[in-house]
Amino acid sequence: MPTMLSAGIIPVRKEAGKWRYLFLRAFRNWDFAKGVVESGENALEAAKREVREETGITDLHFRWGHIYRETAPYSGGRKIARYYIAETHTTQVVFSVNPEMGRPEHHEYRWVIYDELKELAPKRLTDIIQWAKETIE
Repeated sequence: MPTMLSAGIIPVRKEAGKWRYLFLRAFRNWDFAKGVVESGENALEAAKREVREETGITDLHFRWGHIYRETAPYSGGRKIARYYIAETHTTQVVFSVNPEMGRPEHHEYRWVIYDELKELAPKRLTDIIQWAKETIE
């Protein structure tokens, strides 16, 4: 079975001298905004689209370039998620209704510092969040 690529962005902003990461929750699962790369779309375009659709954030500055890190395969080896990092000055998240689901994909968000992020993140994101911390600091 082919591997499906999802793409997302780790939005970060500096507050009181500390980097904060935007983390989203759907049911008990925490993750960054991400989604499947659609036909005819490159991964970065997909990542920007997903952040816009899932959070309403369009103010994204790729001050570290378009570098990315991918997860190891998960979900039985069928999925890989690619994450970029972007700075934003937006603080408020707006969940829009996903037309396929009839509701927003997420129901909670938090701007968290690295230590909080480590506590909330699933194991498959351990390398991703470590990479993000090293990249932005």
